[in-house]
Amino acid sequence: MSGLTNLSYPSFSAYVKARQPVLLRTARSLTANPCDAEDLLQTALAKTYVAWERIEDHRALDGYVRRALLNTRTSQWRKRKVDEFACEELPEPEGVQAADPAEQQSLHDAMWRAIMKLPARQRAMVVLRYYEDLSEVQTAEVLNVSVGTVKSAVSRALGKLREDPELEPVR
Repeated sequence: MSGLTNLSYPSFSAYVKARQPVLLRTARSLTANPCDAEDLLQTALAKTYVAWERIEDHRALDGYVRRALLNTRTSQWRKRKVDEFACEELPEPEGVQAADPAEQQSLHDAMWRAIMKLPARQRAMVVLRYYEDLSEVQTAEVLNVSVGTVKSAVSRALGKLREDPELEPVR
């Protein structure tokens, strides 16, 4: 194990720099707290770094890191302990208006319901473009279609989402 600490992987650094925003979004979808999401991603990237030499297909790195995120989060969930306790004073400072988590979750759920109403092809393109943060060219490559097809299908899908009555409060 000590031999691994002396190794440096420029390709790993380049991968992290390029994919960190997308991977962080994935981590945030697994946790309620943005700080926990950063910790989760850091742990998953550390596991990926240790296994870097053993990963044969570097085109599948996102999948490897996502699996590491999910496995790490599952382990954390299984080991969780209750570390909340009642106290006389609230820890939140007064006067700070945070967004209502229930309202945010309701909006998130409404958005997913609206996305699920889209035809499969449009849904795939919207998810790849906006949730996975792929470019139009990358989306076209993944789905084996032309860039123009991606542009027009995403445009139609966004139009349908704008018209969805469940998303009325957003507009």
